[in-house]
Amino acid sequence: MISAVFIRRPRLAVVIAIVTTLAGLIAMTRIPVAQFPDIVPPRVQVTASYPGASAAVIEAAIAQPLEAQVVGVDK
Repeated sequence: MISAVFIRRPRLAVVIAIVTTLAGLIAMTRIPVAQFPDIVPPRVQVTASYPGASAAVIEAAIAQPLEAQVVGVDK
């Protein structure tokens, strides 16, 4: 069907290929692409101090409740 057209008219196939290639090259030069785009990943920083407490106490009193609350924050 469509292949028969290109078999009978090989110049048409070549012209279409050249036009498609030129259109692609023109589009490629006009598309704005940054090599290293500025992407800021979502990040939260929390600082807490509990002077004189052991690691286990800090984990139980600060880290676990804080993590439980932060889990619900949308990214």
